[in-house]
Amino acid sequence: MLISNPNAVRTDYPAELAAVLNIDRAHVSRQWLSRWPGLLPQATPLHSLPDLAGRLGIARLDLKDESLRSPLGSFKALGAPVALLRQILRRHPGVEPTGVLAGRHADRLRHDTVISATDGNHGRGLAAAARDAGCPCVIVLHAQVSEEREQAIAALGARIVRVPGNYDASVQEAARLAAEHGWQVISDTSYPGYEEVPRDVMQGYSTIAAELVEQTGARAGEAGAYTHVFLQGGVGGMAAGLASYLWEFHGPQRPCFIVVEPAQADCLLQSALQGRPARATGSVDSVMAGLACGETSPLAWRFLQPGVDHFMTVEDTQAVAAMRVLAQGSARDRPLVAGESGVAGLAGLQALRADARHSAQVGLDAQARVLLISTEGATAPAAYAALVGESADSVLQRQRAWAPA
Repeated sequence: MLISNPNAVRTDYPAELAAVLNIDRAHVSRQWLSRWPGLLPQATPLHSLPDLAGRLGIARLDLKDESLRSPLGSFKALGAPVALLRQILRRHPGVEPTGVLAGRHADRLRHDTVISATDGNHGRGLAAAARDAGCPCVIVLHAQVSEEREQAIAALGARIVRVPGNYDASVQEAARLAAEHGWQVISDTSYPGYEEVPRDVMQGYSTIAAELVEQTGARAGEAGAYTHVFLQGGVGGMAAGLASYLWEFHGPQRPCFIVVEPAQADCLLQSALQGRPARATGSVDSVMAGLACGETSPLAWRFLQPGVDHFMTVEDTQAVAAMRVLAQGSARDRPLVAGESGVAGLAGLQALRADARHSAQVGLDAQARVLLISTEGATAPAAYAALVGESADSVLQRQRAWAPA
């Protein structure tokens, strides 16, 4: 399903939004995180996929590969750690920021328990940052989170709490436990009375956009390298973090933003239809585990409602097919490992290019220059192998042996 957003505007970045998310704050967060050994020091790769672009009938297709952001294998290593860091600074004024994730204040933080719900990757990011800072960490998982993802989080030292139901049930339980025990919630979704930490999470994601500006040589206030940018849905935090930065940087010349989410977890598309933060209409359970969210973050929606041009949904089968396309590679396209949620943008692009009416609706044509964000690698290796029919290690071995024709 595809809808065009009647509330999208092409203006200078609004001052009321800049008061919440802005480039200056993003750069401070990026500088602090650059000292954390949990992140790789260099920017993540921006891969060109000319063969796939040719098959899709567009001028250019690039993919930003967040699987290499950190050993955690996901862009989520940008959000939870900076939000934890900023929360610690609020609770302990005077603490030197770059020393927090280096463990230099562990004695002071040993009673500052943090908690969050997760579908997997956010919990891993928070657990890793809390371990390095010296904070106890509790992670709440819902029934659909795999044992494989649970073990990866527990290996980072977090205590696991399991609840029945879906992601929204785990968010509610995390809030209840925090209130009962006096713990700090470090969540990537907002709810009434809770916006400061989700704002910091979204601001952390802006690092991806900052790197894109540098990698493409974009100039402020001018049209950039891409006409269209596909962004994953979920609760909306990642899309808001990237779209806000690129909107502020490019102004009215910003690219067309298209948000993609699972058909059964369509909370953002429903929000666009209803004109307010809304809930998904489906079961929420999806192979795209990181996007299996039933309720829109109200804070994220403040940025998505005026800033995203189109919302669409894809089926699980389309996501799996996209995983296989990237894993296969071609003569000029490097084989890539992209997880279930990481391929949502490509699944959406392929669906649009298979439908002439929808392509015209979003302005995708032979001159289109498209950016995809692969938000994760094989963060659940067994699930990846089952879906792709090849292990991530095997794909990476072919990647290392690959040379462009």
